[in-house]
Amino acid sequence: MSEHIVSAFDRELEGVQAQVMKMGGLVEKALLDAAEALELRDEALAEKVRAGDRAIDGLEEIIQTECARIIAQRAPAASDLRTVLTVMRLASALERAGDYAKNLAKRSLVLMQAAPVGTASGTIRRMARLVVQQLSDALDAYIARDAVKAREVRLRDEEIDQMYGGLFRQLLTHMLEDPRTITASMHLHFIAKNIERVGDHATSIAEQVIYLVEGEMPSDDRPKHDAVTARS
Repeated sequence: MSEHIVSAFDRELEGVQAQVMKMGGLVEKALLDAAEALELRDEALAEKVRAGDRAIDGLEEIIQTECARIIAQRAPAASDLRTVLTVMRLASALERAGDYAKNLAKRSLVLMQAAPVGTASGTIRRMARLVVQQLSDALDAYIARDAVKAREVRLRDEEIDQMYGGLFRQLLTHMLEDPRTITASMHLHFIAKNIERVGDHATSIAEQVIYLVEGEMPSDDRPKHDAVTARS
């Protein structure tokens, strides 16, 4: 491959990686805004998150199309191909995380019509902040090609599972003590589950970083916390 072609490939790769980081920033903001909208009962902010999902979807489509074009036109060698495939997987994970943020906003709008259930919305906002930090660190590990940091991010998934489990038990208590809270509690449970799933996608991104740097996925199982049956 000539120096000119290599330079063009590097520029194209930098371009799609920049789009991935932009997409990550939009997803992180959407998650934080959706959780804030829930806690503050801010309908306008929730609607803004719902509308903003189109931009995230649009970036994912641009990234996938550009990566497919790079593969077809440049026929990258093994290590470069691994990078392009990793970018495609990161974009897919971020698009799904954006969908979860949109779903959080949609359910928040429904919950604003009901009475608050204990301190659940505050717990959800703290959980969202934790997940966003995990996602941000996973993307930082990708840019730095830092497998050590990616492994640290991967281990933090258990902390999010524990927080989800605690909230699940809290909501179950509310439903048992006051059946009038059942509908709202179910919505809150699904919101918490969506945030927990974003944590899973952040962990998947961290695993892709390890694959990119070392050439293979982690061989050990992810640390998981039994969120429903674990004892407090």
